[in-house]
Amino acid sequence: MKIFELKNRFFEQLSGIYPKEELGSFFNLLVEAWLGLKRIDLALRRDEVVAEEKLLRFEKAITRLKEYEPVQHIIGQTDFFGLQFKVDKSVLIPRPETEELVNWILNEAGKFPKILDIGTGSGCIAVNLAKKLPRAEVAALDISRSALEIAKFNAENNKVEIEFIQADVLKMESLKQEFDIIVSNPPYVRSLEKQKMQPNVLKFEPEMALYVADENPLIFYSKITKLAKNSLKPGGKLYFEINQYLAPETQKLVQNHHFKTELKKDIFGNFRMLKGIKN
Repeated sequence: MKIFELKNRFFEQLSGIYPKEELGSFFNLLVEAWLGLKRIDLALRRDEVVAEEKLLRFEKAITRLKEYEPVQHIIGQTDFFGLQFKVDKSVLIPRPETEELVNWILNEAGKFPKILDIGTGSGCIAVNLAKKLPRAEVAALDISRSALEIAKFNAENNKVEIEFIQADVLKMESLKQEFDIIVSNPPYVRSLEKQKMQPNVLKFEPEMALYVADENPLIFYSKITKLAKNSLKPGGKLYFEINQYLAPETQKLVQNHHFKTELKKDIFGNFRMLKGIKN
């Protein structure tokens, strides 16, 4: 089977499930990962014959995509802010809006910051900060042992040193060190918002990293802000990715702990980031 025939089959099998643009993105990602071809190469090499073992991989991918499994899980990795990250069902797949949060921190961090990433998951925030701030001292915390194993792999693969800590932040009374920056992308999706989630998220991404109870949706923000109040150095900064529907409430919570705050919109115009500066 030639590449153009493979593409036609891929679209035919999945066209009723995904939009055309998304299918194009999936196909390009798989072709790059398994055939080593960039998107620009496809038109020039459309008549090349695909080896039988590669065709089998694409057939399995089609079956998995029909079950809404994320294409990043099928490939086993994803790009985030220019670095490659291993991902599986034990960690969230990094989102573009989180890249905006990382970029915000990088623009304000200075040269020698001491940073803590709470709820690190795949390590996408911590690894990028360590890579792009080579003089920084970075620590990353998560409750999940399996998530930390992924994060450790990603740190080693991207050649950065990070101190990893397994702990339940909700049970922590204090942090053992002082930091210049504390950052977190904690669980913030309320149960009432599950109906808005895509099937690939609902079926394949870890609930523990996503959801909070409707009656206490800011539980992680409250706890982390209390810890940050006592563990940030004077003038230190607290960065959060936030639930866009709870931006005013989250800002008020952080302000009540005597932080000066700033909300920031993402590229879609939604308030998805918050910064607190310790007075």
